[in-house]
This record gives sequence, structure tokens and C-alpha cells, in this order.
Amino acid sequence: MKLFTLLTSTLLATAVSARSSIFGSSINVAPYDDALKVPGESPLQFCEDPKDNILELKSVDLDPNPPLPGKNLTIKATGTLSQNVTAGAAVHLQIKYGLITIIKQTLDLCDNVEKVDMKCPIEKGDITFEKEVELPKQIPPGKYTVFADAKTKDDEDVITCLTATVEFKVGGNVIVHQGLK
Repeated sequence: MKLFTLLTSTLLATAVSARSSIFGSSINVAPYDDALKVPGESPLQFCEDPKDNILELKSVDLDPNPPLPGKNLTIKATGTLSQNVTAGAAVHLQIKYGLITIIKQTLDLCDNVEKVDMKCPIEKGDITFEKEVELPKQIPPGKYTVFADAKTKDDEDVITCLTATVEFKVGGNVIVHQGLK
């Protein structure tokens, strides 16, 4: 299940660490489409209906939820792969600060899963994941949108596509948006 390391920890560590900052930790949850919400306790949403995704996410949970600045965040996820994930699979990652794209890159999934003691092919079936991520103590105020789209070789099939948006406000308010805005 360490396939989630590249997907959820990259996405969650960037997105949810912004929920709390040096300006305070009050959180207001913005309205979102419940139909696209990833099951569990997290700010994640699917980019679109996940019915044809190779990875069926059953739950993604954060502890603590909401995350605390300067503390470790534990991400737990469960799901099922409907087919093997083989060499050539990639994650298209984009992170925006307001309208400015600060990260836009494509990562080789198989190269990165080796960092978490896995090898390709990742075999189909039930998978479970737990990852601990250290959160930064300070995050500049503003709106952050994170998008991670994992696909098989040559972009043939969607493994999963996840997104989250958080907004830091000066004075202690943080708004968590779910889905692309």
C-alpha cells in the first residue's frame, strides 16, 4: 500500500500542513461536493468520479485532524488495486500558491516507490498504508491548491486523481476547500 506514499503523503503533507500556521489554527471548512470526497477524515477529493480508477480508495484518515504545525501527521489509507501497476506509471503533480504554479512535475511512480521499500510491479489486491510526515512550523498565508494525477504507462488508465485546496488567512483563520477551485 505504499503506493499511497507518493500520492497521499505528497498531496496531504503539502495541502494539510497549511491548515495550521503561525497565524493560528482556526479552521472553517468550505462547502464542497460530497460525491467526490475521499472517504475518511481528510481534506481530499477525487478530481472526478473515481468509478474507473485502478485504485479504489476505501479511506484516508489523518491524525491529528486537523494537523498541528511543527508536529508529525500520520496518514492512514486503505484501498484496492484492480490491476498491477507496472513500470512507466507516473504521477503528474501540480501545486499552486494562489494563481502561481510553484511546482509542476511528472514523477516516475516506480522510481519513487523504491524509496518506501516497494518495487514495481505493484500487485493488484487489497492494500493498506500508514505514513508519518513532519509538518512545517510556518506556512505563508495564501491559497494553496494541490493536484496529483497518477496514471499507468503512456497515460492509458487513471490509477487515481486527488486534489485539495487550503487557504491561510492572516489573523488565525484557515479555510479548507475540497476540490479544484
